[in-house]
Amino acid sequence: MMEILYKVHNNLYVNLTNKCPCACTFCLRQTMDRVGESGSLWLEREPTAEEVIAAFDNFDMGQFDEVVFCGFGEPTEALPVLLAVAEHVKRTYGKRIRINTNGMGNLIWNRDITPDLTGLADTVSISLNTPNAERYHELVRSRFGDRSFDAMLDFARKCTEHVPQVVMTTVETTISHAEEEECRRICEEIGAVYRIRPWEN
Repeated sequence: MMEILYKVHNNLYVNLTNKCPCACTFCLRQTMDRVGESGSLWLEREPTAEEVIAAFDNFDMGQFDEVVFCGFGEPTEALPVLLAVAEHVKRTYGKRIRINTNGMGNLIWNRDITPDLTGLADTVSISLNTPNAERYHELVRSRFGDRSFDAMLDFARKCTEHVPQVVMTTVETTISHAEEEECRRICEEIGAVYRIRPWEN
Protein backbone atom coordinates (compact mmCIF):
# COMPACT_ATOMS: atom_id res chain seq x y z
CA MET A 1 0.00 0.00 0.00
CA MET A 2 1.38 3.42 -0.96
CA GLU A 3 2.10 5.94 1.80
CA ILE A 4 0.26 9.01 0.50
CA LEU A 5 -0.47 10.73 3.82
CA TYR A 6 1.68 10.57 6.95
CA LYS A 7 1.81 12.30 10.33
CA VAL A 8 4.69 14.42 11.61
CA HIS A 9 4.02 15.96 15.04
CA ASN A 10 0.67 17.82 14.76
CA ASN A 11 0.62 18.03 10.97
CA LEU A 12 -0.51 15.75 8.16
CA TYR A 13 1.92 15.49 5.25
CA VAL A 14 1.00 14.74 1.64
CA ASN A 15 3.41 12.62 -0.43
CA LEU A 16 2.40 13.30 -4.05
CA THR A 17 5.44 12.36 -6.10
CA ASN A 18 8.99 11.04 -5.99
CA LYS A 19 10.04 13.24 -8.93
CA CYS A 20 12.48 16.05 -8.16
CA PRO A 21 14.70 18.19 -10.41
CA CYS A 22 17.35 18.33 -7.68
CA ALA A 23 19.74 15.86 -6.07
CA CYS A 24 20.59 17.76 -2.88
CA THR A 25 23.66 16.54 -1.04
CA PHE A 26 21.76 16.63 2.28
CA CYS A 27 18.48 15.06 1.07
CA LEU A 28 16.94 12.67 3.60
CA ARG A 29 15.94 10.17 0.96
CA GLN A 30 19.59 9.28 0.33
CA THR A 31 19.81 7.67 3.75
CA MET A 32 16.26 6.70 4.77
CA ASP A 33 12.90 5.77 3.28
CA ARG A 34 10.57 7.23 5.92
CA VAL A 35 9.93 10.32 8.05
CA GLY A 36 8.14 10.65 11.39
CA GLU A 37 5.44 7.99 11.71
CA SER A 38 5.40 7.14 8.01
CA GLY A 39 6.06 3.88 6.24
CA SER A 40 8.23 3.93 3.12
CA LEU A 41 7.66 7.14 1.15
CA TRP A 42 8.85 5.63 -2.12
CA LEU A 43 5.71 5.52 -4.31
CA GLU A 44 4.92 2.72 -6.77
CA ARG A 45 3.34 5.42 -8.96
CA GLU A 46 1.96 8.92 -8.51
CA PRO A 47 -1.48 8.91 -6.86
CA THR A 48 -4.41 10.62 -8.56
CA ALA A 49 -6.17 13.54 -6.89
CA GLU A 50 -9.10 11.20 -6.18
CA GLU A 51 -6.82 8.71 -4.40
CA VAL A 52 -5.23 11.43 -2.28
CA ILE A 53 -8.61 12.92 -1.36
CA ALA A 54 -9.95 9.47 -0.40
CA ALA A 55 -6.93 8.89 1.88
CA PHE A 56 -8.02 11.79 4.13
CA ASP A 57 -11.00 9.67 5.24
CA ASN A 58 -8.56 7.49 7.20
CA PHE A 59 -7.60 10.35 9.53
CA ASP A 60 -9.30 12.40 12.23
CA MET A 61 -8.59 15.79 10.67
CA GLY A 62 -9.46 17.59 13.91
CA GLN A 63 -6.09 16.56 15.40
CA PHE A 64 -3.97 18.37 12.79
CA ASP A 65 -2.87 22.00 12.73
CA GLU A 66 -1.70 22.02 9.12
CA VAL A 67 -1.73 19.98 5.92
CA VAL A 68 1.77 20.04 4.42
CA PHE A 69 2.58 19.12 0.84
CA CYS A 70 5.98 17.51 1.32
CA GLY A 71 7.08 13.96 0.65
CA PHE A 72 9.93 12.18 -1.13
CA GLY A 73 9.79 14.51 -4.13
CA GLU A 74 9.10 18.08 -5.20
CA PRO A 75 5.33 18.63 -4.72
CA THR A 76 5.04 21.15 -7.57
CA GLU A 77 6.06 18.33 -9.97
CA ALA A 78 2.48 17.11 -9.41
CA LEU A 79 0.93 20.59 -9.56
CA PRO A 80 -2.55 19.70 -10.93
CA VAL A 81 -3.02 17.08 -8.18
CA LEU A 82 -1.62 19.45 -5.54
CA LEU A 83 -4.09 22.18 -6.49
CA ALA A 84 -7.09 19.83 -6.58
CA VAL A 85 -6.23 18.31 -3.20
CA ALA A 86 -5.50 21.70 -1.61
CA GLU A 87 -8.87 22.99 -2.78
CA HIS A 88 -10.59 19.94 -1.26
CA VAL A 89 -8.72 20.36 2.05
CA LYS A 90 -9.67 24.04 2.27
CA ARG A 91 -13.29 23.43 1.37
CA THR A 92 -13.84 20.31 3.48
CA TYR A 93 -11.63 20.81 6.54
CA GLY A 94 -10.70 24.50 6.53
CA LYS A 95 -7.11 23.60 7.44
CA ARG A 96 -4.01 25.72 6.97
CA ILE A 97 -1.97 24.55 3.99
CA ARG A 98 1.81 24.69 3.65
CA ILE A 99 3.82 23.76 0.57
CA ASN A 100 7.47 22.79 1.16
CA THR A 101 9.29 23.33 -2.12
CA ASN A 102 12.71 23.76 -3.68
CA GLY A 103 11.33 26.77 -5.58
CA MET A 104 11.76 25.21 -9.04
CA GLY A 105 8.05 25.14 -9.86
CA ASN A 106 8.24 27.88 -12.50
CA LEU A 107 11.14 26.11 -14.21
CA ILE A 108 9.36 22.75 -14.06
CA TRP A 109 6.23 24.14 -15.73
CA ASN A 110 7.93 26.81 -17.83
CA ARG A 111 5.46 29.45 -16.56
CA ASP A 112 4.67 31.39 -13.40
CA ILE A 113 2.66 28.98 -11.25
CA THR A 114 2.45 31.27 -8.18
CA PRO A 115 -0.98 32.76 -9.07
CA ASP A 116 -2.36 29.19 -8.94
CA LEU A 117 -1.61 29.12 -5.21
CA THR A 118 -3.84 32.12 -4.43
CA GLY A 119 -6.44 31.26 -1.78
CA LEU A 120 -5.05 27.74 -1.35
CA ALA A 121 -1.59 27.96 0.22
CA ASP A 122 -1.25 29.78 3.55
CA THR A 123 2.51 29.25 3.65
CA VAL A 124 5.09 28.41 1.03
CA SER A 125 8.39 27.24 2.52
CA ILE A 126 11.27 27.42 0.04
CA SER A 127 14.70 25.82 0.46
CA LEU A 128 17.16 28.72 0.12
CA ASN A 129 20.08 26.55 1.30
CA THR A 130 22.85 29.12 0.68
CA PRO A 131 23.23 32.81 -0.26
CA ASN A 132 25.68 32.01 -3.05
CA ALA A 133 24.64 30.86 -6.55
CA GLU A 134 27.77 28.79 -7.14
CA ARG A 135 27.57 27.06 -3.77
CA TYR A 136 23.83 26.55 -4.29
CA HIS A 137 24.47 24.59 -7.45
CA GLU A 138 27.08 22.44 -5.69
CA LEU A 139 24.64 21.62 -2.87
CA VAL A 140 21.42 21.27 -4.84
CA ARG A 141 22.64 19.81 -8.16
CA SER A 142 19.56 20.97 -10.06
CA ARG A 143 18.95 19.64 -13.56
CA PHE A 144 18.15 23.23 -14.55
CA GLY A 145 21.78 24.19 -13.98
CA ASP A 146 23.10 27.68 -13.31
CA ARG A 147 19.78 29.49 -13.69
CA SER A 148 18.29 27.59 -10.73
CA PHE A 149 19.38 29.96 -7.93
CA ASP A 150 17.99 33.12 -9.53
CA ALA A 151 14.83 31.27 -10.57
CA MET A 152 14.30 30.11 -6.97
CA LEU A 153 14.67 33.68 -5.66
CA ASP A 154 12.28 34.96 -8.34
CA PHE A 155 9.76 32.25 -7.39
CA ALA A 156 9.96 33.40 -3.76
CA ARG A 157 9.38 37.04 -4.76
CA LYS A 158 6.36 36.09 -6.86
CA CYS A 159 4.96 33.93 -4.04
CA THR A 160 4.88 36.99 -1.75
CA GLU A 161 2.26 38.48 -4.10
CA HIS A 162 -0.10 35.48 -3.82
CA VAL A 163 0.57 33.67 -0.51
CA PRO A 164 0.18 35.17 3.00
CA GLN A 165 3.46 33.79 4.35
CA VAL A 166 6.65 32.93 2.47
CA VAL A 167 9.40 31.23 4.47
CA MET A 168 12.92 30.58 3.18
CA THR A 169 15.07 28.00 4.92
CA THR A 170 18.65 26.86 5.33
CA VAL A 171 19.81 23.74 7.17
CA GLU A 172 21.69 24.18 10.45
CA THR A 173 25.43 23.38 10.28
CA THR A 174 25.54 23.28 6.45
CA ILE A 175 26.61 26.94 6.07
CA SER A 176 28.55 29.44 8.20
CA HIS A 177 26.98 32.02 10.51
CA ALA A 178 28.18 34.75 8.12
CA GLU A 179 26.34 33.01 5.27
CA GLU A 180 23.25 32.73 7.46
CA GLU A 181 23.33 36.51 7.91
CA GLU A 182 23.55 36.93 4.13
CA CYS A 183 20.53 34.64 3.79
CA ARG A 184 18.67 36.75 6.34
CA ARG A 185 19.33 39.85 4.23
CA ILE A 186 18.11 38.10 1.08
CA CYS A 187 14.89 37.13 2.85
CA GLU A 188 14.34 40.68 4.13
CA GLU A 189 14.76 42.04 0.60
CA ILE A 190 12.27 39.50 -0.78
CA GLY A 191 9.77 39.92 2.05
CA ALA A 192 10.15 36.35 3.31
CA VAL A 193 10.66 34.96 6.81
CA TYR A 194 14.09 33.35 7.33
CA ARG A 195 14.20 30.03 9.19
CA ILE A 196 17.18 27.81 10.02
CA ARG A 197 16.01 24.20 10.02
CA PRO A 198 17.60 21.60 12.32
CA TRP A 199 19.85 19.05 10.64
CA GLU A 200 18.14 15.65 10.53
CA ASN A 201 19.92 12.37 9.93
